[in-house]
Order: sequence, then structure tokens, then C-alpha cells
Amino acid sequence: MENHNTSLAIITGGGTGLGLAAGLELRRRGWRVVALGLDTESELEGSGIEFQNADITDAHVFETLARQHPRVDMLINAAGVILHDEREFDMLGFRKVIDVNLLGTQLACVALRDSLARAGGSIVNYASMWSYFGSGRNPAYSASKGAVVSLTRSLAVAFAKHGVRVNAVAPGWIETRMSTNAFSDPERATPILQRIPAARWGKPVEVAKAVAFLGSADAAYITGVVLPVDGGYSVA
Repeated sequence: MENHNTSLAIITGGGTGLGLAAGLELRRRGWRVVALGLDTESELEGSGIEFQNADITDAHVFETLARQHPRVDMLINAAGVILHDEREFDMLGFRKVIDVNLLGTQLACVALRDSLARAGGSIVNYASMWSYFGSGRNPAYSASKGAVVSLTRSLAVAFAKHGVRVNAVAPGWIETRMSTNAFSDPERATPILQRIPAARWGKPVEVAKAVAFLGSADAAYITGVVLPVDGGYSVA
């Protein structure tokens, strides 16, 4: 199980946003972190996170990773894209979002299953509040995140015999680059904020701490759950 001196976490999308936040939180707790993705933010520098530039829709990436890391304590699937200006209504745009958000998650989970099993490890996927709400602006993103919930539950059942737990977090309105469009538009931001019982936007570190919990020994009897981290937005 968990050993903070040697525990290894692999994070897709770990160079930016909520994936980076999770990596930074785990580094603070003494974990070794390997991050994959195509983009980075300045906070990555000097963090000790090992970043690999990689396309997470390429199965060969994870096959190589599994050979390099025969024991993995936690897999965090945070890689995700969202397209604006109705590009998700176009078939190419829709497919791109599904490929990254859903297919990339599935590829990572299956390829690293045995590495996780050797460590008694766990998976934490990134769902969303839009796993449950329809989105008139982003149908592909919403559909992909709804599918991540179903995938998480399915793999929790399938991987249990291997000793691997599979859970997910469902972030709400969190202060990230991906949410900038909503935050910077008063017509959207005002009603959103009025609906959140916590009366504020969430911080990336708050999602990261939930991820760290689900991957810890404290959550040893928890699998197949989707944990909202949304300040109460989903129940308001």
C-alpha cells in the first residue's frame, strides 16, 4: 500500500490546471510524480514533477510507461480538453474531445492496471459537474465526462479482483484556465456564483486534496465513487 518515501503517481494532464494541482499536492506529501501531457504552466518549474511531453490518446505512450514503471501507486487521469465557439458540434471537434477525455482515460487505466495491481494502488479519474448536467455550449465535454463516470464504476468492478480501487472526483466551478471564459463574463459568472452554497469559486488545491484522499490508505474501502468537489453547486 502507501509508502510516502517511494509512492509513485502518474498524472495525465499533469502539466496544467487541476492535474498540476494534484501533482503539486502529492509532491508536498513526499510522492514521486510523473506527469504526461502536451502543455505546461509555470508552476511546474522547480516542483520536482517529472514531465513527459506525450499524446495521451496514443496507446504506445502507456505501453512504454507500463514497462518503465512496473509498480504504480496511483494513476490520476486529469487530461481534458474543451472546445468553444460551437466547435464541439462539428464531428471533428466532438471526436477530439471524446478521444482525449474518455479514450485517453480508458487507455491509461487498462495499460497501467498490472502496475497498479503490483502496488495495491488506485485510480482517480476526473469527472465533472457536467457529468450530470447537460451543456448547451459543450455537448462533447458533457458527454465525455458522463462517460467517465460510467467507466469509473465499470472499472471499479472489473479491477477489484486485481486489488485496484477506481474512483473519480467531479469538480465544480474551480479557478483554472479552463474556466476563464465563465469567470470573465459577468452575465455567466454572477448567476453561477449566486447558486453556489459556499458562495465562492473553488481552488485547485481543494480538488487536489480530495484526489490525494481517494488515493490514500484512508480510502482503502472506497471504490466506484464519484466525489463532487463543487461547494454544493450540484445540490443547490
